[in-house]
Amino acid sequence: MLSKKIAENLNRSSWIRAMFEEGEKLRGIHGADKVFDFTLGNPDTEPPDSIREAYKKMINGTNPGIHRYMNNAGFVDVREAVASQLSKEFGVALAAGHIVMTCGAAGGLNVVLKAILDPGDEVIILAPYFVEYMFYIDNHGGKPVVVNTSAEDFQPDANEIAAAVTAKTKAVIINSPNNPTGVVYSKQALQSMAAALAEKEKEFNSTIYVISDEPYNKIFYEDTPPPQILDIFKNSFMITSFSKSLSLPGERIGYIAANPSMDSCKEIVDGLVFCNRTLGFVNAPALVQKVIAGSLDEGAAVEQYKEKRDILYDHLVKLGFSCIKPEGAFYFFPQALIPDDVEFARAALKYNLLLVPGKGFGWPGCFRISYCVSMKTIKDSFPAFEALVSEIRG
Repeated sequence: MLSKKIAENLNRSSWIRAMFEEGEKLRGIHGADKVFDFTLGNPDTEPPDSIREAYKKMINGTNPGIHRYMNNAGFVDVREAVASQLSKEFGVALAAGHIVMTCGAAGGLNVVLKAILDPGDEVIILAPYFVEYMFYIDNHGGKPVVVNTSAEDFQPDANEIAAAVTAKTKAVIINSPNNPTGVVYSKQALQSMAAALAEKEKEFNSTIYVISDEPYNKIFYEDTPPPQILDIFKNSFMITSFSKSLSLPGERIGYIAANPSMDSCKEIVDGLVFCNRTLGFVNAPALVQKVIAGSLDEGAAVEQYKEKRDILYDHLVKLGFSCIKPEGAFYFFPQALIPDDVEFARAALKYNLLLVPGKGFGWPGCFRISYCVSMKTIKDSFPAFEALVSEIRG
């Protein structure tokens, strides 16, 4: 039998996956080309040519030891390459000893939480949030504390965060560019948060870590990149993956960058490496570590995503949806046309539209659209959206 906890978690598991499974049924009935699946953040773009060539070179080469164990933090030369790239981008002096290669950003988040949490420690998450944060925190004995962002623009509110901090607060998870809203947290909002957390650390004589989940940090549509977390928060971790930026979600490769300015940094990193091993990851996949090391300068398919964003946004607004235009990532988070977002998503199924209710992100009344699908799927879905709106409006 399943444990009670897992049985309970299955009942409140991801709406993203639930709607994707509904799509599997519809594809079996109508055919994949008649189903408009906007559920998963699963890029339809292929990896850059440099990735393909690097794989060929590694597989056909005679590099001894390429498939063996290495340091649990990952290959030293790969970590040096990552640290050098980040130092150039962030202006922060990072070295290989500050980098831990992980099994994607999800693996990195679990490693950090395992390393810093004692049973009952609280972790603040900002709604709307990626639903798996709840389970990751629970995995390691923590308690999630949900704080809403601004209802107007989904920016974090430093005063609301400060009000939620207690003596047991150990960390805050932030995600920018954000899933599910596509919002990029402003530098001003993050600096206000940093000041508020610093005051709370003094009040409780504690350390509050900022864990920045950044799988979309290469997908932004303005000229200025998203604010750099390691510049703003002293006790911080930047966690990312190459799932979205290089279209490699199935390869499960990412890393943790620990802020060299944080208190007891070496001890913390030693703890991360230990947890990488004892959580059963052991180390990030060897082959793809070497592959991505030569592709760190590669950019994401930003222009393609921007074109899809603009076309779909214009159509949604024309149909009367209220929606913030995404500044990054590849998600829309419009208001549903009825108060019950779950009922709205179920109504959409009649038109083979697969949408994710906002309830699954801690923000009822909205729904998420993932537009990292083909342009054909986007354009072919327009009549379905029109029919859905027509039905709801009578």
